[in-house]
Amino acid sequence: MASFDLVVIGGGPGGYVAAIRAAQLGMSVACIDKRPAFGGTCLNVGCIPSKALLDSSELFHLTSHNLGRHGISVSKVSLDLAALMKRKDGVVKSLTDGIGFLFKKNKITPFTGTGKLLAGNKVQVNKADGSTETLEAKNVLLATGSEIIELPFMKFDHEYVVNSTDALKFSSVPKHLIVVGGGYIGLELGSVWARLGSKVTVLEFLPRILPLTDGELAGMVKKSLEKQGLEFHLDTKVTGAKVSRGQVTVTTTGKDGAEKTFTGDKVLVAVGRKPFIDGLGLTEAGVKFDPKTNRVEINDKYQTNVPGVYAVGDLVAGPMLAHKAMEEGVAFAEILAGKPAHVNHDTIPSVIYIWPEVSSVGPTEEQIKESGRAYKVGKFPFSVSPRAKCMDESEGVVKIITDAATDRVLAVHIFGPRASDMIAEAVTIVEFKGSAEDIARITHAHPTLSESMAEAARAAWAGAPLHA
Repeated sequence: MASFDLVVIGGGPGGYVAAIRAAQLGMSVACIDKRPAFGGTCLNVGCIPSKALLDSSELFHLTSHNLGRHGISVSKVSLDLAALMKRKDGVVKSLTDGIGFLFKKNKITPFTGTGKLLAGNKVQVNKADGSTETLEAKNVLLATGSEIIELPFMKFDHEYVVNSTDALKFSSVPKHLIVVGGGYIGLELGSVWARLGSKVTVLEFLPRILPLTDGELAGMVKKSLEKQGLEFHLDTKVTGAKVSRGQVTVTTTGKDGAEKTFTGDKVLVAVGRKPFIDGLGLTEAGVKFDPKTNRVEINDKYQTNVPGVYAVGDLVAGPMLAHKAMEEGVAFAEILAGKPAHVNHDTIPSVIYIWPEVSSVGPTEEQIKESGRAYKVGKFPFSVSPRAKCMDESEGVVKIITDAATDRVLAVHIFGPRASDMIAEAVTIVEFKGSAEDIARITHAHPTLSESMAEAARAAWAGAPLHA
């Protein structure tokens, strides 16, 4: 029986990063994943392929519609969807191959299959060919991530009623794509296909899209996406779908009780994800978890109630984000090695990769207002940013919320070009309890998008920006 200091079940961002860091710290490590290409949902069918498609579709839309404003004339723009998909697959393969290289470099033993907890900190590997192997482990890390939620009345047939994985590999551009769910997954994939030529209709049960995003920015996003051609129906409850003659008809009920139908080529159901615990043997091993949410219970050292068994990532409390899982994987390995480590969930940034992008750190204005804390808001629009104007990308705003008494930055919300990169400065400031004055007094290169962060900070601290 092979024996290891650490056996990691799950090769996604939390699992593979924990495996690498533990190996760097001198542990013998094995990592089990159902896919031969390690990287989990994120690298294989999530973050990476969706961003590859978002970037390609953005370039196609830019070439088709916006280059003329730069004095660049392009005629006969055409889409080679097969080539676009081939590029996406190549990006995925290069990154998953990279993890394979890192495993070899750090002497991590990979196993392809599913892992199940056994008594005495043993793990059973169920391989694809039906065979099994038992590993002995001083410690076991559960990092199996999450899975797509399927609506019981709209089962996936993966042709007409599809999930996010299916929407990454359409062989043709749908004439009409219906998206169930106004969260970030539905909007990102809806944006991809809208740019490539689809009519996109978004059906959302709540009275607004992006329920976890600052309300003011969510309203801006909706208007922006409507200008891009997406159609929204809010307060709309989906009740079923029927496929007939190559079309799918979705039935809905409005807030007023009125029934309505929508017919399209495909319906993408994007209503969220849930922790994946199937086959892990949690109950048999005595690991405590919430049967309603599938969340595994852990302490501040990522340890479950069973000695030697730990969990990170989507399995445990906190946002279901790849970078959150990665940081927890690092912290877990360092704690296991006797080093100090922690992850501050209050400063984990979130990003929505539509265009313009959305990013944030800290609570929304609604949450701060509800807490009763006195606060100030500083905003600066990209419409007066010199760099944004040069880029022809002047839509959006930087919004900074501070404590009214101390000027400490409580939250930053950005809707605008390259918001995903700009948020890093805000995360640093919030993590180190900095003030709006700190941001305003830091020299920001000119002309850059980051100047808008300084201007918004000046608005919160001094009462007004310089250039608006």
